[in-house]
Amino acid sequence: MVTALAPIRHTPAGIPLLSLTIQHASEVTEANMKRKAECEVNAVVMGELTKSPLSIGNHVQVSGFLAKQSAKSTQLILHIQNLKILKEF
Repeated sequence: MVTALAPIRHTPAGIPLLSLTIQHASEVTEANMKRKAECEVNAVVMGELTKSPLSIGNHVQVSGFLAKQSAKSTQLILHIQNLKILKEF
């Protein structure tokens, strides 16, 4: 679920970039025991995907890759390459 959206900005190369936060919650089995998996992930969408009609509360399915937030940072950010809105609010 999308929990935060920043205004669209542009990279120095002029590529549109949208920063957002996604909340994940699921139940998984680990070592034959059920476990809740919950987290919030900072993410970015670049290029044509910034035109997607995202809003806070949307349930989404995403895929992409993890990378450092910046050259000197150790924090990871999800770079979304595929985005599907499952439920709009």
